[in-house]
Amino acid sequence: METRSNHVLVGAVVLILLAVLALFIVWLARLSGGNEREYDIFFRQAVDGLNPGSAVAFSGVPSGQVKAIEFWKPDPQLVRVRITVKDEVPILEGTTATIQSSFTGPSTVQLEGAVKGAPPIRCPRQHPEAACPLGVPVIPTKPGGLGAIFSSAPKLLERLTTLTERLTELISDKNQASIAGILANTNRLTDALADRGPEIAATLAETRIAIQKFGVATEQIGELAKTTNGVVAEDVKPTIANLNKTIASAKKSMETLDAMLGDARPGVQAFSKKTVPEIGQLIQDLRQMAQSLSSVADKIDQGGASSLVGSPKLPDYKPNK
Repeated sequence: METRSNHVLVGAVVLILLAVLALFIVWLARLSGGNEREYDIFFRQAVDGLNPGSAVAFSGVPSGQVKAIEFWKPDPQLVRVRITVKDEVPILEGTTATIQSSFTGPSTVQLEGAVKGAPPIRCPRQHPEAACPLGVPVIPTKPGGLGAIFSSAPKLLERLTTLTERLTELISDKNQASIAGILANTNRLTDALADRGPEIAATLAETRIAIQKFGVATEQIGELAKTTNGVVAEDVKPTIANLNKTIASAKKSMETLDAMLGDARPGVQAFSKKTVPEIGQLIQDLRQMAQSLSSVADKIDQGGASSLVGSPKLPDYKPNK
């Protein structure tokens, strides 16, 4: 009975010690984790060689480790990498992340580019879900390292293949013959220019002299233009003065004429309203008088003066036999 009680006591003590040890380990983990900060990095390239527990370095200095790697469901082209970094590491605005691949070991996350005096990367207070979709700050990425080279290797090989095919087409037999003809023509042209070297030199010398003469002539034309402007200015001044006087006199005459017309306007209006109609009536009466005199003259011509005071004489009647 006593032996069984001792076993129970020993078992209880062992369980208590294990619980205390577990609590101590959890306390240590929390204590150590309290001096670290978490960040998310969204890579658009492959993360070959990167695993949970991989090292994180800031400017080459070990500063943390990779905590988790998983796909980003809203955009399958992105891979989310959660890292933990020591609290004293200056993760400031301007810091970028790259994957540093290695042929001899696992890949690491390299942080660099912090700007002196810049504020730390934090989640904004207003609308934090836009900048921090999972509740922790996001470090932007920058292409670089062997990972970026390996990611772009297929495109590079494709471009090299296209370039090789085009070079092959360019250096075909037909194009080689054309290039040979062009080079032969160039050689002939060079030889012809070399033979005409003295003539070309003489032509250039003559051209230089002609340009100099042209410059001198231009200067002389400029001086002549200045002199002509002065002469024209001196000769035109008296003429302009006389013209101004003439214009003033003409203006004065026009003003006098306007005054005279203003004074004669009442008489002109009376003449047009009274005298003109009377003249018209007089002309009509004269026309009628002329017609009457013409009629009298006709009667005198036909019947003599007696036709004016008596009736016309009837012709003598002669009976028919």
